[in-house]
Amino acid sequence: MPAVVFGGPSPEHDISVLTGLQAARLLTDAGRQIEAIYWSKTGKWYQVDPGLEAADFADGVPAKARELHFVAEPGAGWQIKRKPLGVDVALLALHGGPGEDGSIQGALDLAGIRYSGPDAAGSMLGMDKLAFGAAVANAGLPSLPRALVTSDTKPDFEPPYIVKPRFGGSSIGIEVVDDLATAQGLTQSSPHMRRGAVVEPFIEASRDLNIAIRTYPELELSAIEAPERTSGFYDYAEKYLSGGGLEGSARQLPADDALPKGMVETIHTSAVAVAGLVGVRSVARLDFLEHDGTVWVNEINTIPGTLSMYLWVDPPISRTQLVSDLLTEVEESKLRTFTTAGADGMALRSAEAISKKLG
Repeated sequence: MPAVVFGGPSPEHDISVLTGLQAARLLTDAGRQIEAIYWSKTGKWYQVDPGLEAADFADGVPAKARELHFVAEPGAGWQIKRKPLGVDVALLALHGGPGEDGSIQGALDLAGIRYSGPDAAGSMLGMDKLAFGAAVANAGLPSLPRALVTSDTKPDFEPPYIVKPRFGGSSIGIEVVDDLATAQGLTQSSPHMRRGAVVEPFIEASRDLNIAIRTYPELELSAIEAPERTSGFYDYAEKYLSGGGLEGSARQLPADDALPKGMVETIHTSAVAVAGLVGVRSVARLDFLEHDGTVWVNEINTIPGTLSMYLWVDPPISRTQLVSDLLTEVEESKLRTFTTAGADGMALRSAEAISKKLG
């Protein structure tokens, strides 16, 4: 039985609920029988009606939700009163936190459940801005320098800086600062930077250019979008709260014809390369910065808001088709298996007493 999984203990919880409800509605309208699994802000799991509205989750767990438990062992997964729910395929609509950083992906691998999006390693790489930036730079792709914020950080680029949570998305917690001391202070005061922060040059008057990548039935790129922004960077409010949500935010789409041909080629080439670096699977959105004709790879969102369904205007692909393809790809994928080859007991049989090993 397939399930759409959404929510989670993350700052992006609310956006995840919106993404999950859209995916669930599209699949049920297409005649697919699915489970809807809600991950609450407190980390608890619930089986909910896939036909619910966003407002049903505004105050927390919706009425008539049935509590589930998750067991990370083969044949288990989500259970009701210790009875497996029967979910063997999960379409993940989880943004940020443990839903996108490899945590739930690793748990699903242990439970023998196939899922959308990259595996645990790819998810962690996509979430870690420092590691992702290093991988992009090492691959020779255009990127801005980044430095980890520590007490003795000495970036080799001048302020002003844009300081970002090392792990996080949707522009949550991002600040523009005039000096390094302020950036260092944010690592202590911001709840979003407790696990670390990075700084990079703040390019004033730059703009964002985004493209979606999907991997089924083959690797394919969407049209390029140029979001409109009023502040120094494309922040959470402009992404998700203006214009009625992400799909309604002001943007130029498609923007391909308004960009120089060489820039479009750089974006396309970089997107394909990054897809290989991260192990993109299902759908992802790759974000670029552009200024004065120069374009840099910025960040990747391995489970993007609304699954980037709104970007597929050229080539035109319906939302129903996009989500159906995501689920089909997972259903056709191979389950990750583990091996104990070499663990034949010889080292245990020949070992001396543990007390001797301890000296």
